[in-house]
Amino acid sequence: MDATEIRKYWRHPCFPDLGLFKARFTQHRYELHTHPTYVIALITAGCERIRIGRHKIVAPAGTIAVVNPEEWHDGEQGADEGWAYRTFYPPVPLLAGLAHELGRADAPVFSRPNIEDSDLAAALMAAHQGSTSPDAMQAETSLLVALRRFVVRHGDWSGRVEEIESSGSRRRFSLYEDLVESDLGSPFDLQRLADAARVTRFQVIRDFKKAIGLTPAAYIRDRRLRRASTLIEQGLGLADAAIAAGFADQSHLSRAFRATHGMTPGMFRRGGQVLNRQACARMLAAQC
Repeated sequence: MDATEIRKYWRHPCFPDLGLFKARFTQHRYELHTHPTYVIALITAGCERIRIGRHKIVAPAGTIAVVNPEEWHDGEQGADEGWAYRTFYPPVPLLAGLAHELGRADAPVFSRPNIEDSDLAAALMAAHQGSTSPDAMQAETSLLVALRRFVVRHGDWSGRVEEIESSGSRRRFSLYEDLVESDLGSPFDLQRLADAARVTRFQVIRDFKKAIGLTPAAYIRDRRLRRASTLIEQGLGLADAAIAAGFADQSHLSRAFRATHGMTPGMFRRGGQVLNRQACARMLAAQC
């Protein structure tokens, strides 16, 4: 990790399931990965080059990069000076609840991976900065104002991530997903996936490419990172979380976590612990 690069992760005091990240990178390069949440990244300086699904975009300062849940994406510097950004990770139920209040039955989908909207950018900046304010009401208000503006202006309920064209590949990929999720702590190879679907190893590779445009190894690494993140949030030690999620050891987890999320597992854990303690303190104070 480059000591000159800056990164900080924490949880919103009023929405414990919503993570926030602030970073400035010059050398870091994200590997392709997914999140169960939305990703809303306000570029505050420099420029980032990103692949989001099938889109390849360049996001300069002032623009907002948007990733839907489960969309594959990466990120790297798009200019010599790198880039700085502030990111929100709102869970699906949060935006689905906002959509319901707006008269929509479903959670929104955002079909544009890169948004230019100065008013929204200002609202997101205020909400991100306000998340560390001692005024909990202001922190809650600024976030809801920003997310509502985001959903109203840019939500697209008619647009959906492109469906997998081949029904055979879709059916088999669902089987691969179930197998991997049910046994992440065990080793996987192409033959095991092929045997489960009764196809060749070459067909497994084609199915993954057609379904998500990635290799089976990249997909399994992403699922293991997701499992490790959940276990860490639940309080499991880093070494135990690494083994339970299928990594060789804690160092293996740390390397993959840093390459994918731009922070160490320890930083991720500390960010959740600090905000959880602050949230509990506020709840106790409110009850008194």
